Amino acid sequence: FQSIEENEVYLPSDELWIYDMDSGLWTMHLMEGELPTSMSGSCGASINGKLYIFGGFDDKGYSNRLYYVNLRTKTGTYRWKKITNFKGQPPTPRDKLSCWVYKNRLIYFGGYGCRKHNELSDCFDVHDAFWEGQIFWGWHNDVHVFDTTTQTWSQPTIRQTRMNDLHCLNLDTWTWSGRINISGEKPRDRSWHTLTPIGDDRLFLFGGLSSDNVPLSDGWIHSIATNGWKQLTHLPKSRPRLWHTACLGQEGEVMVFGGSKDDLLYMDTGHCSDLLIFQTQPYSLLRLCLDCIGKNAALLENHIPCLPSKLLQEVLKKITFWAAMTHRQERKAETERQSQLHST
Repeated sequence: FQSIEENEVYLPSDELWIYDMDSGLWTMHLMEGELPTSMSGSCGASINGKLYIFGGFDDKGYSNRLYYVNLRTKTGTYRWKKITNFKGQPPTPRDKLSCWVYKNRLIYFGGYGCRKHNELSDCFDVHDAFWEGQIFWGWHNDVHVFDTTTQTWSQPTIRQTRMNDLHCLNLDTWTWSGRINISGEKPRDRSWHTLTPIGDDRLFLFGGLSSDNVPLSDGWIHSIATNGWKQLTHLPKSRPRLWHTACLGQEGEVMVFGGSKDDLLYMDTGHCSDLLIFQTQPYSLLRLCLDCIGKNAALLENHIPCLPSKLLQEVLKKITFWAAMTHRQERKAETERQSQLHST
């Protein structure tokens, strides 16, 4: 959603936006089928080419509906489908939860929602209450699993108590590790951040909101082998993000989109539409060559047609990417120049 003239406006749910990592271009596709309602705080994850969306909050309250769309369509038509013929008991309605993909299963944890007095349990931390209707709002710390193969919901019994700081849940034994001892320096406390796997034993932490309500722009890499954190020092300090999304590219780069640059508890005017790309490892020689050609396409225009056809397609995407990048930078510079002229 966005705040427009102090009103909360939910964005359309019939749009699917796809970002091509090679060309740097966005395309919008209109959705068909059983459209989800326009919501915020939903949780999305992809398994075998299908994007699943669960939960969220809309004008009518919290949701525990589950939808999916096949992204590998051959017709170019994307259709939402609501999953209704499932087995088992789904989680209670909630938003702001997290999700993990494991063995064709969606693992959901936590979230914010409401429960009646007779539904309260140890896995629900009460944050606010409406005593007249005995309705309680708060945070969950339970785990729910949806098996996409059998269309079955289940709730495993967690064998140890979850504490704070860094924890690991074994998805085979459903056992929490307890507090993991960290060696050396570690990130400051935060919420609304992202933690993205960038390899078999490394995690990339970015952004969030600190305990003193400061939007953060720092990035850290956690090594599972050494149980240590290392801060990335080359990140821009002026690009904070919280409540954003993050995913891994083909060569270890983490792409961050959306979210806010403001403290959402006190203001809600900093929604972001730009894409941040963080390089977490050296690029391959092929990638470096493609970028070099893309940046210098005008200088190399007579030589580019001589490339092999398969390589030529990759080069053309890079040319498009860097041309769009240059155009955006020129527009930004022109906007800043005009702003300075008006201010003087």
